[in-house]
Amino acid sequence: MSAGAAAAVTLRAYVDGATRVLAEAGVGSPRHDATALAAYALGLPRVELVLPPPLPEGFAARYAALVERRRSREPLQHITGHTAFRHLTLRVEPGVFVPRPETETVAQLAIDEARRLLAAGGAPVVVDLCTGTGAIALSVATEVPGARVVAVDLSPEAVGLTRHNARAVGADGVRVVQGDVRDPDLLADLAGMVDVVVSNPPYIPPDAVPTDPEVRDHDPDLALYGGGADGLDVPRAVVAAAGRLLAAGGLLVMEHAEVQDAPAREVALATGVFTQVATAPDLTGRPRTLVARRVARGGVGDSPA
Repeated sequence: MSAGAAAAVTLRAYVDGATRVLAEAGVGSPRHDATALAAYALGLPRVELVLPPPLPEGFAARYAALVERRRSREPLQHITGHTAFRHLTLRVEPGVFVPRPETETVAQLAIDEARRLLAAGGAPVVVDLCTGTGAIALSVATEVPGARVVAVDLSPEAVGLTRHNARAVGADGVRVVQGDVRDPDLLADLAGMVDVVVSNPPYIPPDAVPTDPEVRDHDPDLALYGGGADGLDVPRAVVAAAGRLLAAGGLLVMEHAEVQDAPAREVALATGVFTQVATAPDLTGRPRTLVARRVARGGVGDSPA
């Protein structure tokens, strides 16, 4: 057997064994994670089992240690230190919420609106509240280069990570702010000047503790639980902030839980400053995103323009 053929059998055997271990531990994507960990152990972005690289000395022990961490349900992203979001590779660290694929549709709505405004000759201003790793803000900044983007988070760890990711993806122009979305003076310099407010805020109710250990044990509570009996205290603050920040006709895009579509619409309607209030689906078709337009200044809850 050639050296290449031996490497192929060996690497495949390692990945097959790791896949079984992870599947028995309840990991949702055991083959994907086993392969990703093999690539990480080899210092490669990816591996092809049909054309495998040579296995260095010590690979078996290194790979086994990584698989054991994943078997204990440590998030794959925490082990490898990065995650993919749309066209970006973002650094991920413990203590900061790991962005999910379904949030890519939230980012898409903000990107589409910013592109529309840019094509019409505008210079869109986009604010991402509760930014976490900066996934949404940096997607807008890199996919709509003419947009002015501001990213806000209460967590100093998230703010530091967003700044790192901004530099890493070449979006140094993104303004990153540590601030509380519940602060009525947040981004006061932008009041009435923002075209898009987008957010994936914490929204889980206190009695709906996630069942997945990766989320329950590793994502920070600050990024998970929205406050109040219904989990909508922080989302309510996001809607209120959007009412202050958005210009007339500006768009609010906010992720929420599948069961919160009607309550989220009610929150927006109750302000009296939003119209075209609707719910958009996520990648799986579930109702997961509030979309609403800011009415002209002078509406209910506003001072006269």
